[in-house]
Amino acid sequence: MAVKLQTIKEIRNYISRELSGLYPGREALAIAHLVTEKIFGAGRMALMLRENEPLKGNSYQKRVISYCRRLSAGEPVQYVLGETEFYNCRIMVNRHVLIPRPETEELADIVIRENRNTNARIIDFGTGSGCLAIALAVNLPSASLTAVDISKNALKTAERNASLNNATVDFINADILSAKLPGLLPMAGIFTGNPPYIRESEKKFMRNNVLGYEPWKALFVPDGDPLRFYRAILDLSREKLFKSGMVYFEINESMGDAMRELFEKYDFSEIRIIKDIYGKPRFAAGRKKA
Repeated sequence: MAVKLQTIKEIRNYISRELSGLYPGREALAIAHLVTEKIFGAGRMALMLRENEPLKGNSYQKRVISYCRRLSAGEPVQYVLGETEFYNCRIMVNRHVLIPRPETEELADIVIRENRNTNARIIDFGTGSGCLAIALAVNLPSASLTAVDISKNALKTAERNASLNNATVDFINADILSAKLPGLLPMAGIFTGNPPYIRESEKKFMRNNVLGYEPWKALFVPDGDPLRFYRAILDLSREKLFKSGMVYFEINESMGDAMRELFEKYDFSEIRIIKDIYGKPRFAAGRKKA
C-alpha cells in the first residue's frame, strides 16, 4: 500500500511507528523528531506549531521513506542525516568517523570549565570528526588547537567541520604510536585524548548499529594492551607538554585504577578519575610536575 503523508505530524508518527520494532518508544520518537527537523529545516517547536497544516507537494515523502529504510536497517540516525550536534557545534559525520558521544561532550565541558581563560596550545589526540578540538577552539578563543588522527578520511571530515564552525584547528595526519610523531608536534600546555579504549572482548556487549557501521579502528584495542594509546600520549608528554601542563582523557569505565597507576608511573600530580553523569569512572586527568 502506498504511503501518503499529508502533515508533519503524520510524518513524525510514521517514522516513529516504522522504528518501533528496533528502538524503545521514546527513542524512536526522538529519532522521528530529528528526521523531521532535518527534512523541513526547522526546530522542534516551530514544527509542532504547524504539525497539522496540510503539506504542499510530495518531494519530502521520498526522503522520509529513504531515511526510514536506512534507519530500519539499523543505520545510526547521525549517519543517515549526515550530522549531529556536539557542545553547540554542528558536526558532520560519516562512516569514516565515530559518532560523537555525550560522554565526550562531558570531557569538553571539563576542559573548558577548568581552562576558561587559557591561551595555551591544546593538542587533541585521535580527533576523528574533530568534535572535541572544535568545541575547545570555539569555547576557548584564546587557546590554539592542534588535532591528530591516523585517518586521512577522518581528517577531511574534521577539516570540513572546523570550517563549518569557524574554528581554527591545525590538523596533523599521523599515528599516535609512530616514532615520527614528536617531530610533527608543537609544544603544548594541554593534551586531550579520546583514543580507542574498548577491549576486543567487549564487542559481544555492543549494539549491532555500532558494530555494523562505526569504524572499528577507532573503537577497539587488544585485550592484552588496552592502554597502549594512553601510554603513547603520556610518552609524548615528556617531550611535548610544558611543565605544569594538563592531560585530560576519556577512558574505559573499567580502567580507572589502571589509568591512575599509569599517570603515577609518568610522575604526574593532581591525578583524578572523574565520573560521568551516570556515575561511571569515565575521565582521567593529571598535571605534569613542574
